Amino acid sequence: MTEGELLALPYIFEFWALDHQLPPVGDWRSWVILGGRGAGKTRAGSEWVRSMVEGSRPRDPGRAKRVALVGETLDQVREVMVFGESGILACSPPDRRPEWHGGRRTLIWPNGAEAMAFSAHEPESLRGPQFDAAWVDELAKWKRAQDTWDMLQFGLRLGECPQQCVTTTPRNVGVLKQLLKLDSTVVSHAPTEANRANLADSFLAEVRARYAGTRLGRQELDGVLMEDEEGALWTHSLLDEVRIDKAGAFDRVLVAVDPPVSGHAGSDECGIVVIGVTMQGPVQDWRAVVLEDASVRAASPMTWARAAITCMEHWGADRLVAEVNQGGDMVEQVIRQVDPLVPVTKVHAAKGKIARAEPVAALYEQGRVSHLRGLGELEDQMCRMTFQGYQGKGSPDRVDALVWALTEGMIQPAAGWRKPQLRAL
Repeated sequence: MTEGELLALPYIFEFWALDHQLPPVGDWRSWVILGGRGAGKTRAGSEWVRSMVEGSRPRDPGRAKRVALVGETLDQVREVMVFGESGILACSPPDRRPEWHGGRRTLIWPNGAEAMAFSAHEPESLRGPQFDAAWVDELAKWKRAQDTWDMLQFGLRLGECPQQCVTTTPRNVGVLKQLLKLDSTVVSHAPTEANRANLADSFLAEVRARYAGTRLGRQELDGVLMEDEEGALWTHSLLDEVRIDKAGAFDRVLVAVDPPVSGHAGSDECGIVVIGVTMQGPVQDWRAVVLEDASVRAASPMTWARAAITCMEHWGADRLVAEVNQGGDMVEQVIRQVDPLVPVTKVHAAKGKIARAEPVAALYEQGRVSHLRGLGELEDQMCRMTFQGYQGKGSPDRVDALVWALTEGMIQPAAGWRKPQLRAL
């Protein structure tokens, strides 16, 4: 490489970027980057602004001439989006670096493009100016988010295709949920660990130890939008309360399997869930712990059968519970091919999913079921189960396996349990 190419290389973001930091192709109006803390969202926003305003040479025009930079406060726009370590100034090469005009709260590039700073505390300040691009940072934490967002949309009207980039840690707020539902919105996801090369190892170890598997960790580290559906059988706050760090001794350990109809790439998951049950004392004192979600995707029958048997061996389970509605005797035959001697209980779904799930949800409300950490995908499915049905894509196979496990391990034995009668002397 020539000396000039070497000098330019640090500023060629396409060379260094992570996948979630590059704009998606296609005709979109809003690009939303949902990421955990430290996932590189600010750098992605800064580089997107550069890509919009810069031309081939320093004084050539770019696609955008007037940009809105909108943050929670003016201080945050200035200190994070403009002057921050991953802000616009830090990302810009010397010959293209804009100048900050504090009195006007404006960045001005050598080619004449401008970016104006706005605070989400002052939605009316966006009334009047007009733009052909906008970078919105931490939308989900704005106190006046809806008002500010609405004013920005009225001003985003210049050029043939005005666009906006939204970088935010997800929160369960209306303005973000509405934005994500629009057909004109594209979304990128990134957990904190996607950018681990640029983060201190001690930071990652500490936050994972404290928050892994919690609602806050899923939101702030994994960049997952945690929302509760109306009429949900389980809520994220409830599941946060039942989470534990260690499993104790159990009277029974069960592995439940909800096989998919088929095993091709487009089929549903095979739900595989492990529970441990203590059955000491009266029924109301029985307790269960969900130990593992070992579900597998696009699994052939032999693949999910081996995964289930592996779980049994790992946890020392005494029985495998398998739904056989879809596969009939074939389900047991596949399992027997892996281990001819494994104890199998075949279960049939005579009721609908919600009717089967309601008694299990009641066990959680009674505080009789706990979760080990690391069950995020299972818990997400649980929180999409409502009295009106499952509010997600595909089939809730992980929840189905959980329901079969707890039904077989807790509900069915309790139905046949009788309190010992005291005999008169």
